[in-house]
Amino acid sequence: MTVRILLADDHGLVRAGLRRILEAEPDLVVVAEAADGAEAVELARADSPDVAVLDVSMPRMTGLQAAREIARRAPAVRTLMLSMHDNEQYFFSALQAGACGYVLKSAADEDLVAACRAASRGDSFLYAGVERALVRDFLERMRRGERIPKAVLTAREDEVVKLIAEGWSSKEIAAALVISVKTVERHRANVLTKLGMRDRTELTRYAVRAGLIEP
Repeated sequence: MTVRILLADDHGLVRAGLRRILEAEPDLVVVAEAADGAEAVELARADSPDVAVLDVSMPRMTGLQAAREIARRAPAVRTLMLSMHDNEQYFFSALQAGACGYVLKSAADEDLVAACRAASRGDSFLYAGVERALVRDFLERMRRGERIPKAVLTAREDEVVKLIAEGWSSKEIAAALVISVKTVERHRANVLTKLGMRDRTELTRYAVRAGLIEP
């Protein structure tokens, strides 16, 4: 399946470079380009791309503002934030704005393709710096003597959470555990409800704290 992508960045040279990276892959195609956030919102509505890649800092409307508008006006479009800032706070602000991932410009040649594919599958994308931040958060909590919450999940739900946190897709989890994709999605929904969480990032934090994956 071809993933249709909208690129939004106020620098034409940056857009051209990103387009080359993406269209070197047979399953990715750039269907629209925008030079600011407001134009990105309109193109997201008009062209219905699968994924919108939005620069955080753009004129007229920032990438974060555009992500919020796209989530409201074109909810089928998955959004990824593109930024030069290696800062977990920017990442969490992006998630709050409705984005499903955050890609550093300095690592775009390595991460952007994987992020677009993850977004098209309905998954989130965690870059390495954020993973390190989650580990630092865990270690700081341990230093303060905070207790890890007792497990509230079944053994099967723990297995599913572990694989989700490790970046496995629903199809891959289904194959590994010899269950259907629909069953994987049901376990995921049950886990999110039990833990009061919303997405993979929060599940990853839980998995680290619960000892399901190595910090």
